[in-house]
Formats: sequence, structure tokens, C-alpha cells
Amino acid sequence: MAESLLTAELKGERLELAASGSWTASHASELEGLVDRVSGETPNAKNVSIDMAGVREFDTFGAWLLERLTRAWSSTGRETVIVGLPQHDRSLLEEMHGVNRVPAEPPARESKVVGALASVGRAGAGLGRDLVLFADMLGAVGVATARVLVRPREFRFTSTVNQLDRVAWQAVPIILLITFLIGGIIAQQGIFHFRKFGAELYSVDLVAILVLREIGVLIVAIMVAGRSGSSYTAELGSMKMREEIDALRTMGFDPVEVLILPRIIVLIIALPVLTFLGSMSALYGGGLVAWLYGGMSPDIYISRLTEAISLTHFKVGMLKAPFMGLVIGIVACAEGLKVKGSAESLGLQTTASVVESIFLVIVLDGMFAIFFASIGM
Repeated sequence: MAESLLTAELKGERLELAASGSWTASHASELEGLVDRVSGETPNAKNVSIDMAGVREFDTFGAWLLERLTRAWSSTGRETVIVGLPQHDRSLLEEMHGVNRVPAEPPARESKVVGALASVGRAGAGLGRDLVLFADMLGAVGVATARVLVRPREFRFTSTVNQLDRVAWQAVPIILLITFLIGGIIAQQGIFHFRKFGAELYSVDLVAILVLREIGVLIVAIMVAGRSGSSYTAELGSMKMREEIDALRTMGFDPVEVLILPRIIVLIIALPVLTFLGSMSALYGGGLVAWLYGGMSPDIYISRLTEAISLTHFKVGMLKAPFMGLVIGIVACAEGLKVKGSAESLGLQTTASVVESIFLVIVLDGMFAIFFASIGM
């Protein structure tokens, strides 16, 4: 380190500098201090001479320091001369001489209207990419399903049973609890408001039709999206990060057939089952609240329930369930395969999976409502 020095000597109005040692990035801290110190000294010097003959090593960092010195003195009107620099090092110094000559232009200020329109455009482009990815995953699942139908022995039955246990059986307690509470809340609100008109009995119609047609399947789908959809995204994302999916492709296996198809089939099976159980739990919760809060006996509740509902209401709710399971599975698996190599990416895609699944489930429910209304169901 002792050789990496920059010495200064003032001779009249001429400042003579002598550089030695290594002017490289490895001596950055020492050279920075020396250059800063010399730049602020000798205010009476009118001419500056820098002797570089003693420099053994010279790189881009050293060239920039030397250029910085010459610019600082030239800006104050001092004449600066560099001597003793080999030709190949002088070429590097000339390259530095043209750097940062033009001041950077300040970033253009974008109007709020343009910024808002740009945000809308980016959001639309992102939505388009998500739709293309959704269609691509749906097509890949369809192809994998066709291959399994042609060669049933390749179907991952053990994996499917395991996923069915996780998604359906283990989800039953929380689904029953949530739907029970939802049914009770709907019944309580219905009784509270219908009581003003002496029509508490119609709260049974409200609970029955709303649960069987809309709320039952919607609540179950949202619960499954948050519980199982996020799990699928995190599992596939972790496999993507550890390159396990690439390893499957290397071994000749199709990741869609091995990992994704069993999960989606399980969701298509589990959603109707969980919807049925959740709807029954909600009706039971509504009946319990009607008995304890509204003073309606169970016999009256059941009698009114049989009058209010029909098989059509039940079919409407159950027909939605498999399609919602398919949407949740496609979105969850597609987002899992989009995970990059960081934990932040895994968290972002898991969040996106849940949000997109819930959004699409609600949109799908609205489309089904319009469709069933148009055909008189």
C-alpha cells in the first residue's frame, strides 16, 4: 500500500505531482483519499504537471481518477499536463475523457392523465397475458386428460387419492363451520328485517334459495381457493425453484400429467361434495337460528323449507361447482409454474393465485346466474 501514493510539490506557481504504485480498483480507498486531498490543496498553483512514469498498474478506475483531477483543475483555469504515461494507458485515459461530458437530462414529468392511461394499458396487457396462460394451461390439461383416457395405466391414482384426502376430507370441518355460520347470519338478518312486516316465515325462503343457488357454492369455492389453491401454487412454485419440474421433463415425464392433472381432477370432484355438505350445514345453521332467535319450531322450518325450494335450486348450485373447481385448479397451477427463483416471487404468485381465483369464481357465478335466468332455471 505504501507505493500507491500521489505526492505533490509546489514550485513557484507550478504544482508537480508524482504518481507511483498501482492505480487500480484494488487500491480504491487509498487513491480516493489522496485525490480528494490533492484537489483541495495549493490554491496558488496556476500550472499542474502530473508525472505517471512511476505507475506500474493502471486500470479504468485509475484512469477515471486521473480524469477527475484534470477536470477539477481545468474548471478553475489551471493548465494541466500529464507526462510519463505509456501509450496504451493514454488510450484508456482518452476513453475516460469523453465520459459524462453531457449532463444527464432530468426525467420528463408525465402528466397524471397519461400515467393513468398507461397504468390501464399495462393492466390490460397483463390481463391478456393471464388469459393466454389460462387457455394454454387448459389446453395442456385437456391433452393430458386425453392421453390418460387412451392409456389409463398412466393415471396417477395414488396421487389423486392423496390429494382428495387433503382437499376434500381435511377441508370438511372448516367448510361446515363457515357455512353453518353464514346460514345462521342470513337467517338472523332475514328474521330481523322481515319481522317489521310480520313475515318472519319468508326468512326461510331467503336462506334456502340463497344458500342452494348462490351462497353455498360461492363460499365453498372461495374457501377452497384460499386453502387448496394457494397450496397448489406454493407446492408447484417450490418445485419450480428447486428445478424438480425440469428434472421430470429430463426423465421423460410430462409435469402436467404427473403433477397438475390429479390436482385439477380432485378439485372438480371435491367442489360438488363440499358444496353439498356446506349447503346442508348452512340450512341447519339457518334452522337453528330461526328456532333460537326467531321462535320458529323445527317442524315449521322444515315444512316451509320443502315448500320454498325445488330440485331446480339444488341443481343450479351443484352444476356450478365442478366448473369453479376447474377454474381454481387451472389458475393455481398456472401461477405456480410462473414462479421464478426467489422467495419473493413465490409469495407474489401465491397471492396472485388466490386473488385471481376468487375474482374468476365470482365472475363465473355471475355468468351462470345470467345463463340460468335466460333458460328459466
